[in-house]
Amino acid sequence: MTSSARAGLAVRGGLEPRRGAVSSSSLLYGTLVLAERRSGYIIMLIGGLFALGMPVIHMVLARTVVANEVARARGDYFFVWTLLALGVTGLFAFVLAARGLRSRLWSQPR
Repeated sequence: MTSSARAGLAVRGGLEPRRGAVSSSSLLYGTLVLAERRSGYIIMLIGGLFALGMPVIHMVLARTVVANEVARARGDYFFVWTLLALGVTGLFAFVLAARGLRSRLWSQPR
């Protein structure tokens, strides 16, 4: 159970729950279905860039929060380590996708 749901701040309906599912599905599609294609590398490059920026965005926004009950929950330590792991994974995905885009000779037919 997430800390926001425990604090009673769960979002009901709307587009919020679907946003994560759509982004995860598009990254999985780019990774698994479009493997070794230019479009797959571009999707992975953009996804890696977003994942790399996620810890930065959360840390900057966390400074602006003055008194937030969710930020003081017991799961904040786990959340920070999850964000750092997401950032490192995004860095690897970004670098590998950039190398894949740069090293391939896209003008040659297969």
